[in-house]
Amino acid sequence: MNVLDILQRIQWRPQIGDPTLMGWVTVVAYGCTATTSCIAAIRTAGSDRRMWWLVGTLLALLCLNKQLDLQSLFTDIGRIIAFDQGWYEERRIVQKEFVLGLLALSGMTVAYLIWRFHDFWKKQFLLAAGLAFLLTFILIRAVSFHHFDSMLKITVGGVKMNWFLELTGIGLVWLAALLACFKDRTRETAKSC
Repeated sequence: MNVLDILQRIQWRPQIGDPTLMGWVTVVAYGCTATTSCIAAIRTAGSDRRMWWLVGTLLALLCLNKQLDLQSLFTDIGRIIAFDQGWYEERRIVQKEFVLGLLALSGMTVAYLIWRFHDFWKKQFLLAAGLAFLLTFILIRAVSFHHFDSMLKITVGGVKMNWFLELTGIGLVWLAALLACFKDRTRETAKSC
């Protein structure tokens, strides 16, 4: 099995993954939030600046992934490797271990970021809440590839659960970034007076 062979067998194609109105609303929300987070990074100092750059980068990557559906690319590659290596029939075990590993890695990363930047998180409750919503959504999506997709399809009052989780998370992060932009601008104005 070589890389060229895998590339030829991939079914995923770079195309618009969610061409619906809500798909585009979500892409725009991610893009605006990533931009606002980067502006917050420019207007802040020290470790706060690094965290806002990290948040802006994460949101930009999620924006890109929203329409390119990159997890489907990785699923295709995994399927091809499983067939070629003869463990496709046992793929559920590997999928379970992969998801558990992803959850463990995510948990360790979040724990490290909370520990390393604890002063930042104390000041940024909205950001923490927004990222918690997004992380929940992403983890549910990761698990949904393995039979939990029905939760995201629940509709309450015409609003799908996946829209609620994703857009609430994005909205809280955007509001936190916007407040950080104005807060730091207000401090600059007060210092100059």
